Amino acid sequence: MGNGEPKPSKRGLLVVISSPSGGGKTTVVRRLLEKGGGEFTRSVSATTRAPRPGEVNGRDYYFLSEEEFRQRIAKGDFVEFAEVHGHLYGTLREQIGRELRDGKVILLAIDVQGGLSIRRAFPEDSLLIFLAPPSLEVLEQRLRGRGTDAEEEIRRRLARVPMEMEMASQYDRLVVNDVVERAAEEILQAIRARRAKEELGPAAQVEKG
Repeated sequence: MGNGEPKPSKRGLLVVISSPSGGGKTTVVRRLLEKGGGEFTRSVSATTRAPRPGEVNGRDYYFLSEEEFRQRIAKGDFVEFAEVHGHLYGTLREQIGRELRDGKVILLAIDVQGGLSIRRAFPEDSLLIFLAPPSLEVLEQRLRGRGTDAEEEIRRRLARVPMEMEMASQYDRLVVNDVVERAAEEILQAIRARRAKEELGPAAQVEKG
């Protein structure tokens, strides 16, 4: 950063949004990006799974072969990575570090394992939000409605839900995604509250006490 460029007034914030598969995290993140303007950005994860119809490399995910992914693991390129539903997913260290320094709110649509890894790596700079479906029946309808997964894959994803819901207890907030707009607004308010608290700083907390 050059001497003539203004430095960010505050450090960035990593906002992890996790949900069971079909829980709507990608849709909610898109809505948050629209609401947040230039302050919000999305971390693009890397994965070894094949692109779904309409997905674009570098926009939705970085699509890597398993060999490429494992080479990047060996080089230490990932803040976190995990195998989910038979495919590898990971968050790139370089992207996260750059955007934190720039003071951005960085949205990460990742699974619960990845979310807790982010919390361990960035305990002071992360906010973890779990997006829960209104019911298991609604979740199953959404998965089947996507038309992208075979029956065996749908069953595997549904079988994972109890574990994901249990791990959600370690998150900062649980938001029920019954209506996308309402869920996005609730998350936006949680982000604003966290940023406002950071701006107050320890002195304000002492004065309040």
